[in-house]
Amino acid sequence: MSPSADFFDFDHPQTLPVPTARVDGDPSPWSHRDDWSNISLAAVRRALAARQQNWPEHDFPRNPLEHEGLAAVDESLITRRSSVLIALFEEDGEARVILTRRSSILPVHRGEVAFPGGRTEEGETAIDGALREAQEEVGLARDLVTVTGWLTPLVTFSSGSAIWPIVGELAQRPPLRPDEREVERIFDVALADLLAPNAHRQERWHRDTPRLSDRADGSFPVNFFRAPGDLIWGATARILVELLSAIAAAHE
Repeated sequence: MSPSADFFDFDHPQTLPVPTARVDGDPSPWSHRDDWSNISLAAVRRALAARQQNWPEHDFPRNPLEHEGLAAVDESLITRRSSVLIALFEEDGEARVILTRRSSILPVHRGEVAFPGGRTEEGETAIDGALREAQEEVGLARDLVTVTGWLTPLVTFSSGSAIWPIVGELAQRPPLRPDEREVERIFDVALADLLAPNAHRQERWHRDTPRLSDRADGSFPVNFFRAPGDLIWGATARILVELLSAIAAAHE
């Protein structure tokens, strides 16, 4: 049972793994402030620039293992390389992010909320892979996307996939259509709503099988966000935490 089971009351069913034990995690890095309205695309650009993760001003790293945060990761743990597109557009002064709910017939991560994205092909850059996958999964024409930056590459706990999160801007809300073999639902959420009080929580999980951990007790953080009718968790939530933390830090 979760420390706050009411947080996990959502409309669309998902199957979450059951850890050996779990406890409350750290508070949201932005919890010191209640009102996070008016998070514009310009605010996102400033946050990426502050971290020197804006493109093309700063070179895009070529290999996930070049990043300091993954320097200690054994390359043998990486089974594939993937990239996802954090596609942002602005309405009424608020930046919004496009998300999908994966098809329930997929072999892995079925029914989970995700960014458009997937495996990068041989010889394909992370940017090209993210744009191609977004066009295939949700019909987002690549010429509508202006790539503005990236976030820290990460390795998933479950599948050993090294994921590059690519940040791209859209001039307006785009026309989208799901590939029903992969996507059951396309929706978007204002970044300000994800920063709102009680929208995010973190737990620390223990598993019998060792996992990458940042604490001596072997626990690792798992993040969750409320979204309209859905629960965001796993790698997607990890990526959102980094993006929102960067935005919050740039606002200080």
